[in-house]
Amino acid sequence: MLDFIYYPVSAVLWLWHTAFASLLGATSGLAWVLAIVFLVMTLRALLIRPFIAQLKFSRALAEMQPKLQEIKRKHAGDREKQALAMQELQKESGVNVLTGFLPIIGQTVVFIGLYHVLRSFQPGHTQNYVFNATQVQSFLDAKLFGAPLEATLSTAGSSFGTVAAVAIPLMIVAAIATHFTARAAVARQAQPAEGAAGSQVRIMNTLSQWVFPAGALLVGPVMPIAILLYFVTQNAWTFAQQHLVAARFGPEAARTTV
Repeated sequence: MLDFIYYPVSAVLWLWHTAFASLLGATSGLAWVLAIVFLVMTLRALLIRPFIAQLKFSRALAEMQPKLQEIKRKHAGDREKQALAMQELQKESGVNVLTGFLPIIGQTVVFIGLYHVLRSFQPGHTQNYVFNATQVQSFLDAKLFGAPLEATLSTAGSSFGTVAAVAIPLMIVAAIATHFTARAAVARQAQPAEGAAGSQVRIMNTLSQWVFPAGALLVGPVMPIAILLYFVTQNAWTFAQQHLVAARFGPEAARTTV
């Protein structure tokens, strides 16, 4: 049903694996590790333009805040007039709400595609989208420090110790990177305003700094090592991008980094 997602994701993964396998060997586990890492980097690079659009959207939205507050004051008690006036203001300002969500949508689509493709490498399968039977078996045989890339902590069985030695550090790194990325973003924020808006900001700051990192630890045991590699690479990219954006566009711009 979602082949329009699965085929492009598997094709990019195939391209990188083919490139690294030509250097490291078709049976190399490192070739698969690097293919996953470079898949994430490639797709995040493709999302740079939507990210810049999101940045512009966030800035435009910030500039609109005084006018939005005026609309709320002028049409207090009349939600229909408020909505119409806000739509007109967004149209005049050239603000498209969808642009604020494009990077998030893109990352979600990539994760769904990659998760499905990696979970579709199954014993006995003659193909997995663009991968042939030999490549399917190559992935199933691929290991990172002795742990199969398709293994999870919850299904490791007799190899639990080997899988745990790889999976747990990846989970911890992903959680720490998520925390410090959020922490750096919060440190660059202006002091939250008083009232409902300020309360929402403080709640989101708490969630991003503590709840989301804890989520990486909670879901980690059921995620294949290959997916944990995705999370680590994704978080490393986000951390680096945040600092680059802060240096280029100013501290406040980094708050929108995803």
